[in-house]
Amino acid sequence: MNLLHPKKLLLTKWTSVQVVAKQKHFLVSHVILPDDPAGKIEWIEIESVYSQEKRRIGWRELQDRSLWRQGWV
Repeated sequence: MNLLHPKKLLLTKWTSVQVVAKQKHFLVSHVILPDDPAGKIEWIEIESVYSQEKRRIGWRELQDRSLWRQGWV
């Protein structure tokens, strides 16, 4: 598995393993920085390519191969 770093996720492409409402392909549109500058990044915002709907997820969720595949598969 590729090692992911949250600061390098911006604009990366992802495919959801489970398609919901025709939404399968996503793009990381925003890395949410913590209020404390010394804090760790925990959240990202992904945007559906099909509907432009955005949702917030924990960035570590992308490491779960049963949920996400890197790239547009």
